[in-house]
Amino acid sequence: MKTVTVGIIGAGFASKFHCRSFSRVAGIDVRLKSVADVDAGKASALAGEFGLEECHGDYRVLLDDPEIDVIDICTPPFLHPGMTLEALAAGKHVICEKPLTGYFGVPGDGTPIGDRVPKSVMYEKVLEDIRNLERAVAGSDRLFMYAENYVYSPNILKAAEIIRARKSRILFMKGEESLKGSTSPVAGRWDRTGGGSLIRVGCHPIGGILWLKREEARARQTSIGIRSVLCDTARMTPSLSDHERRHISVRPEDVEDFASLVLTFTDGTRAVVIAGDTMLGGTRNYVEVYANDAVMLCMITPSDNLSTYMLDEEGMDGVYISEMLPAKTGWQKPFVAEEHLRGYVVQFQDFMECAATGRKPLSDLEIACDVARVIYGAYLSAEQGKRVDF
Repeated sequence: MKTVTVGIIGAGFASKFHCRSFSRVAGIDVRLKSVADVDAGKASALAGEFGLEECHGDYRVLLDDPEIDVIDICTPPFLHPGMTLEALAAGKHVICEKPLTGYFGVPGDGTPIGDRVPKSVMYEKVLEDIRNLERAVAGSDRLFMYAENYVYSPNILKAAEIIRARKSRILFMKGEESLKGSTSPVAGRWDRTGGGSLIRVGCHPIGGILWLKREEARARQTSIGIRSVLCDTARMTPSLSDHERRHISVRPEDVEDFASLVLTFTDGTRAVVIAGDTMLGGTRNYVEVYANDAVMLCMITPSDNLSTYMLDEEGMDGVYISEMLPAKTGWQKPFVAEEHLRGYVVQFQDFMECAATGRKPLSDLEIACDVARVIYGAYLSAEQGKRVDF
């Protein structure tokens, strides 16, 4: 059995579900060796919970460790580009959480940057980051693996299998990730997240849609690119009183809490993506595919494999029902096998097989870069009030 040794940078929320997914990998011995975090307490807690051998305050210790094959970047987004470049230069394969990159401010920017820095400036900076990352990966013999779980959701994978088998022409897709906000205290700040609902949660359906379109092109042995994006964004919740927004978690300072965009592909087909922080009732994660010869409705969460009805919550304190859905009474659709349905288990199986064999992952640098281009092209479109051509 091949052994792949992993070092994790960041000990927050993402690192925990990464560790749970690593533990489910089959056929490969995954050695979770080290975690690094500036918060020593968080690093120690993660190491204790998941059995990592070492914890450090400086991530460079992981880069210098010759035993580590893969660096798993679970840090805030503004650290992703630099850490990716450093890990590749150190001869490590890279797993990077979403988004790949974004605009987080430079010295001299007016603040808050989401309201003061032109989106054209942000767009050009993101394109520069993308070019640097593309050159670094192309000049390395290491793999870049983009942690976009929509690509690995079982229903997205099955839709791709059908598209490949039938050589279907995808005419229209619609995707959404919406919820009532974020528990992160910095989710409302552009300098920490690179945007609002579009980059934080909209990146998922965008990634799934772009991957499916790429699978269609490969099945038909043709090339289909992104022609343009047209987007509208809004910051709606500040108009509410404290009482009126008591059920909504988002507190946007200089970011959007709602976005809708239209993607046009070079074959003339379309996709619509919605990303919102203003939707009560739990999370809505789906991609709908309308082809010339088939329709595939990929309901990621919530699914319909379990419905529950309860009149009270007695004994339910430790029972997880659904993300962003605090009430457990009445009719509910609990998340069942969430790490499988959301694609995390298959994602890390793919990543570890790639690290062990050298083959390319399903979710790669191309998807990561295209998602970043689309998101910042969308921000530019929303600011200018017109379509942005690629």
